[in-house]
Amino acid sequence: MSDLGPISERIVQELSRDGRLSNIALADRVGLSPSACLRRVQDLERRGVITGYRAVLDRSKLGGGFVAYIGVGLSAHSKASQEAFEHAIARAPEVRECHNITGTIEYLLRVECADIASYKLFHTEMLGALPDVNSITSYVVLGSPKDERA
Repeated sequence: MSDLGPISERIVQELSRDGRLSNIALADRVGLSPSACLRRVQDLERRGVITGYRAVLDRSKLGGGFVAYIGVGLSAHSKASQEAFEHAIARAPEVRECHNITGTIEYLLRVECADIASYKLFHTEMLGALPDVNSITSYVVLGSPKDERA
């Protein structure tokens, strides 16, 4: 992983599996006293190794069961074009992730919508209406046998 040391690496692994793990249970799993474990966790937070804790949600139960990854190419490769695109995407609630990538396109998006009709509306009315968007390639998720995002 890095220069964390074996115990801190185990702490990070355990918390990445279950961020609600109590300090006592975590200390037991990594072989530390609760006070020593708490100090390590706090140090990892201070150092920015642990940046937060999240609930993992089942989006289908919240009306967001349609998931697609979208490759987006821009017609202009300028800083202004990228900033304008990123600003617009930041305001789109359907976009759960936006990654600036290398290769033949500039961005990879992870989009969640209620269904195909709402995705079409997002694709046409929001994404397709952005002035510097040159290409849009959609990859609809059929299933996710492994998903370790938190």
